[in-house]
Amino acid sequence: MGKAFASPVRLELLDLLAQAPRTVEALARATGQSNANVSQHLQALHTAGMVTRERQGTSVRYEIAGPDALRVWVALRDASIMRLAEVERAARDYLGEGVEVIGRDELRERMMRGDAILIDVRPQEEYEAGHIEGARSIPIEELDKRLAELPADREIVVYCRGPFCAFAHEAVRRLTGAGHDSRRLAEGWPEWRLASELEPQTTT
Repeated sequence: MGKAFASPVRLELLDLLAQAPRTVEALARATGQSNANVSQHLQALHTAGMVTRERQGTSVRYEIAGPDALRVWVALRDASIMRLAEVERAARDYLGEGVEVIGRDELRERMMRGDAILIDVRPQEEYEAGHIEGARSIPIEELDKRLAELPADREIVVYCRGPFCAFAHEAVRRLTGAGHDSRRLAEGWPEWRLASELEPQTTT
């Protein structure tokens, strides 16, 4: 498993698969790699037990191998942020100026009161594969032309793939520039999914 993580390309593939299952061809397009190169990297991740695969016609569809594999990936990523100063610096340089953040509990309270609108700015296919309950899908490339859909009297909270995803930062800047009160959720879909699975279920 340690060997499987020893490649930036494999880490990028895991980051994408943490959002939604994808075919080799889709992963190749998203990463700018050849199909053959992506297949080799996916084979290493499959051997390590981090991904599963299923043939669909002439394509092979890969998926992160359940909650345990997702936890390993999120823990590795979060540890790199906490322990490696250069990772934090690189992320800051990549994401640009910081934006205001809201936590999970506060978001839930505001949504229950009807004070906030939650927007998922990831690509549509990722939203359809899984999203936070109550979130609307407005991919980042559609945000400017869909601003009229958003109420001016409520806060707009946006989220994307995780702490290294620039979509949410960019969305908050655009929304703020258009006069909306806006913040970024502190986490992304993978973290929310894992936290929801750990929460006790209530019965009626």
